[in-house]
Amino acid sequence: MQQPFVESTPGEVRRIKEAAERVFHNVNQVIVGKRESIELVLIALLCEGHVLIEDVPGVGKTLLAKAMAKSLGCSFKRIQCTPDLLPSDVTGIHYFNQRTSAFEFRPGPILANIVLVDEINRAMPRTQSSLLECMQEQQITVDLETVSLPRPFMILATQNPVELEGTFPLPEAQLDRFLLRVRLGYPEVGEEEIILSRFQGSNPLDELSSVLKAEEILELQWNCRRVYVEQSLRQYISALTRATRSHERIQLGASPRASLGLHMASQARAAIHGRNFVLPDDIKSLAVSLLAHRFLLKTDARMKGQTPEDIVEEILSLIPVPAEEAGRSSDSTS
Repeated sequence: MQQPFVESTPGEVRRIKEAAERVFHNVNQVIVGKRESIELVLIALLCEGHVLIEDVPGVGKTLLAKAMAKSLGCSFKRIQCTPDLLPSDVTGIHYFNQRTSAFEFRPGPILANIVLVDEINRAMPRTQSSLLECMQEQQITVDLETVSLPRPFMILATQNPVELEGTFPLPEAQLDRFLLRVRLGYPEVGEEEIILSRFQGSNPLDELSSVLKAEEILELQWNCRRVYVEQSLRQYISALTRATRSHERIQLGASPRASLGLHMASQARAAIHGRNFVLPDDIKSLAVSLLAHRFLLKTDARMKGQTPEDIVEEILSLIPVPAEEAGRSSDSTS
């Protein structure tokens, strides 16, 4: 029997905002600027989702993932993807212990709270497939034995979209399991000088300490799911994803998983900004990062230089936005 919905209180949302600010401040000791990118990673954490950090080499993809992991009081493991990486190198194996004369399970690096999968597209498709079960069901199956993953659980994967030699494109089933795709971009004017100064003596990553415990994260995740979403906003989310399925330049549209992800991510964004209700701006600000990597363009659209991001922006401009009163009254934030 489904439990009745209990809306999060202003006090609970305030704690989410305060926790988010602690993480922002901590990560900003290493990453200069890029607040929007950090916010997206934090939103994924609050939604129990996964993040694909995709950008050119040297802009801080791995550094962002490691800074976020060190800010959280959780177990952390890294998987460096190479073409010879095997599925068992990720999930673990059963081995025969001669001292006990019994088979024992040796867990792989995937059994951690925060897992950095570096250069994910350098792993063979067979190894990439070993991540599908854990990303959706938070469990792995090794030799017919199912092992639950620790909670919270999040994969932070990085990839270079420019280099194609020695890489294997991620299949659609795996891309759909990433809640958000984040791009950092080059530093803004003045930020690069700050980076040079900050890293002159030592690496500030070495001095980071955790500011959020695993138990706190689980509580924050639960409270985010209770942020109020008005009916017209749920219809708006559904309309956005359905528009990708009927668009003339899209071959394969976004799945219902995308609708669920956009719903949860908008709740988390509202909470981070101190609201216990979702506004249309929460949905619109997340649409590109959440939808653009989940559908396939037709060949003629790609030949004309169109990108999934362009299509999402076009859909946002065409779908009517619910009236402002679709949110909650201002006293909900008091």
